[in-house]
Amino acid sequence: MTNDMTGSNQQAGIREWIGLAVLVLASLLVAIDLFVLVLALPYLSADLGASSVEQLWIMDIYVFMVAGFLITMGTLGDRIGRRKLLLIGAATFGISSLVAAFSTSPEMLIGARALLGVAGATLAPSTLALISNMFVNPSQRGVAISIWMVGAMVGAAIGPLVGGVMLENFWWGSVFLLGVPAMVLLLLLGPLLLPEYRDTNAGRIDLASVFLSLAAILPIIYGIKELSKDGWQTLSIVAIIFGLIVSVIFLRRQRALNDPLLDLRLFSSRSISTALGGQLFVPMLMGVIMLLVTQYLQLVEGLTPLRTAIWMLPTVAAQIISFMMSPLLARRIRPAYLIGAGLAFSVTGLFLLTQVNEASGFAILVTGYALTNFGGGPIMTLSTNMIIGAVPPEKAGLAGGMSQTSAEFGFALGLAVLGSVGTAVYRNQIADNIPVDTPPKAAEAARDTLVGATEAAQKLSDPLGTELLAVAREAFTSGMNTVATVSAIMLIGVAIFTVSLLRHIPPSEATQSEQDDSISATVPRTEHQPS
Repeated sequence: MTNDMTGSNQQAGIREWIGLAVLVLASLLVAIDLFVLVLALPYLSADLGASSVEQLWIMDIYVFMVAGFLITMGTLGDRIGRRKLLLIGAATFGISSLVAAFSTSPEMLIGARALLGVAGATLAPSTLALISNMFVNPSQRGVAISIWMVGAMVGAAIGPLVGGVMLENFWWGSVFLLGVPAMVLLLLLGPLLLPEYRDTNAGRIDLASVFLSLAAILPIIYGIKELSKDGWQTLSIVAIIFGLIVSVIFLRRQRALNDPLLDLRLFSSRSISTALGGQLFVPMLMGVIMLLVTQYLQLVEGLTPLRTAIWMLPTVAAQIISFMMSPLLARRIRPAYLIGAGLAFSVTGLFLLTQVNEASGFAILVTGYALTNFGGGPIMTLSTNMIIGAVPPEKAGLAGGMSQTSAEFGFALGLAVLGSVGTAVYRNQIADNIPVDTPPKAAEAARDTLVGATEAAQKLSDPLGTELLAVAREAFTSGMNTVATVSAIMLIGVAIFTVSLLRHIPPSEATQSEQDDSISATVPRTEHQPS
């Protein structure tokens, strides 16, 4: 069974919306499952006897595998069937979750997390591609993508709340079981509700390209993540350079192949390239802000993880409203103008974050962070719809993989680059203000991070401990203010370029002929037709 892609006015029915609900539920529970690991890490580390290096691999291996396999899995779904790959991924994810939950050693858990990452890489591209099959009408497709993104976002937001309850009442392995019921539901209802689609004329997957893509992406992601943790270290730089060299080899091979893993012709579309750029830079600028705001609430204001999660709920509400409003407004308003207006909200929110200090209270922080995320809704939802809607039907899985890979790179790059800016400001400011009577070991810990300063201050008697903590908190706040300023300036540039390059795209209720002329005219269409 394949999906009929003819006629953009074709309306999705109740079956498609129920199918979307199943996909959203799976996305929501998987997001919860992933974000509760941060809370469970101390418990599982103590139980399994995981070393500090093993703890890092338990956390990071999933991200590495997802980032490395997204493009491969997107292309594979186009060739073997998107529903088939989604169901294979769901089964693998469920089994891997069970193995992770009942792991008896760090090595076993790391292996389970790696397999979870490979399975996770099948979910997003297949889901986005299936949404493009189920919701042919551009307006409905935009709403469907927004609903799917809201599911993932809500899961990430309530993950700490759910995790706190689970860890309080059950053992650490229970957090890995949260996604299992959703995977079972997907396996049962998927064959009944989801259409199948594959390009029957596509050739075989080029295994050399798969290997080269992994050899390019994994070292770059690893190097970027290490830069965000340890700064400019030799190993990190070598890993990034190696990944970039392999990337050049990979791209040259794609140009030479008749049936490449990554169709580089898609990048000739101004709409696709600009949308992918937005999905790179916006997570880059906003991801580090999320981390800094969370740390501020816990380490500067002294809130518990649960209270921190509660204070983040206004931001979640703002994001939901923005995500759901964007495709509806895009029916009558050009996407470029919505994106520009949204980023103006984000810049305003970032400006408010530059004014946060220990005397300002929660109001400015929460309002600024909510506005920042509210403004990101249009570019994240509409750009995804542009990418999926502008490619030929047989490339939808690849497009989904490209979209998610861009966001993964942006998030990691933001933590490395902008995180380094915040760290540099913190270290420069605290170096000149550490109390003179502070013991050398405590002073060294305080110069490194706010976490180190907090732990050191707790071991010192008052008033020295209180004074050291106050200095460290002020330095961290200055670092957050600086990152917000840099992000606001960069976001203004992103807004200008995005609006200027996408202003030709009409509202989603424009006629199909206008859509073809403005969006898809520059995208090369293959002659292959799916059966």
